[in-house]
Amino acid sequence: MIKTKLSMLVASSLLCGSFQALAMHPQPDPDNAGAYLLSREEVQQAEKDKTLNPMYAVWANALKTASNAVVDQITIGASTNPANVKRVERVFGQMEWDFLTQMAAPEYTYERFLKAVGKFPAFCGDYTDGRNADAICKKSIVTAFAHFSQETGGHIAKDNVSDNPQGLEEWQQALVHVREMGWKEGQAGYTTGCGQDDWQNRRWPCKAGEGYFGRGAKQLSYHFNYGAFSEAMFDGDATVLLNNPGLVADSWLNLASAIWFFLTPQAPKPAMLHVIDRTWVPSARELNANIGHGFGTTINIINGGIECGEQNRTKGQPVNRIRYWEGLANYYAIPIETDEENTCWQQTPYGSLNLNGATDVLYTNWEGDWGYYADRPGGYSFECKLVGYQTAYSALVPGDYEKCVTNFYKSHANWPTVTVVDSIKPPKEEPPVGGVAAWNAEKAYSKGDKVSFNNQLFQAKWWTKGEQPGVQWGPWEVVAE
Repeated sequence: MIKTKLSMLVASSLLCGSFQALAMHPQPDPDNAGAYLLSREEVQQAEKDKTLNPMYAVWANALKTASNAVVDQITIGASTNPANVKRVERVFGQMEWDFLTQMAAPEYTYERFLKAVGKFPAFCGDYTDGRNADAICKKSIVTAFAHFSQETGGHIAKDNVSDNPQGLEEWQQALVHVREMGWKEGQAGYTTGCGQDDWQNRRWPCKAGEGYFGRGAKQLSYHFNYGAFSEAMFDGDATVLLNNPGLVADSWLNLASAIWFFLTPQAPKPAMLHVIDRTWVPSARELNANIGHGFGTTINIINGGIECGEQNRTKGQPVNRIRYWEGLANYYAIPIETDEENTCWQQTPYGSLNLNGATDVLYTNWEGDWGYYADRPGGYSFECKLVGYQTAYSALVPGDYEKCVTNFYKSHANWPTVTVVDSIKPPKEEPPVGGVAAWNAEKAYSKGDKVSFNNQLFQAKWWTKGEQPGVQWGPWEVVAE
């Protein structure tokens, strides 16, 4: 097994634990009573300090996308095709595609597959550390087809001559369905949660009358997944696919959605690519739960709660996936390392694995840090922290940390109003009232202390620091001179 320089660096830095962010210095907003200003430099530094582990850069790089103008120019055999597309054409050409898609819906074509690959340069991309990029590419495609065969396959027995006159293996029956069975365009559905006043709808608002049922090779479902995928495909614009989800069935997006899923970690789950190319290093807790390298872990990533664990050992879905993988891997002579397991019945499903507080597991979503900070106004942190569940803000989406700090999607109840600015002007000098010094945002005050502010005299009702006088329900009350 090749243990890469990156994997050793990831492992060693995980053992060092988390990194402490720099102190924040929120200042009262002179134009908005009770609100605060934060320096963009401090916010960006805090984000950087929380994502120092090199794996964050690996994840972000894997999710970089080419422009759709480049994708539109990709055609079979074109000399101008991106390097990763040319690699796919070399290791998995049109003949291989045709061999595995003899039952496929006509919406799935080899050219659309190449366009989907071209959108994500990291899929079948290069390696500079000695790993065999061609072999990893082929293994990635074969892994994807094993899952396609389960998710959208025909599942027709080879000896069923009436329905399968060609006698195709079940692992040759991928991509039969482009839409979830029983659903059609123009049919509203899968709208659970649509229209509610919550952060999911503020970020990914449903369009009335649209259905967010399963479409494409991975059967993308629900508005929050359509919205997030749309942002990745259309330069941050969630509305394109929320308003027209049918594109995920009728264009190259039907395959791009599967590659996007393949490259996206669902913390604490790793990205499927990094399980296959071994960039991912299992944590101690994962190893104790028998989660390591191999096809079995990709099942756990996709649907571990339903398909992994001893209780699901003989269940149809995982048994099918494993049969399809083993058939494909054997046909394409994919080497299986000695530490790789094809099954996941021996694994704890990720949803049942308690990783709270683990210092050797990385998370990819931001949430408001509700810790108490005595040196900051109201004890608020004015920071966000990484958590292992879905939130409105991703650590892999540029700009999301600042949105989290400013509570952009109103997901943090009772969070102070925060504006991030490039520079904070020093507060203007306040004239003293009755000889009492002006309030100082950097100074701590005890109960009974007095200050001057806006030509009025205020007295502290309790200990306070950084909380501006004159705010309703605040720590200050007006007193006579």
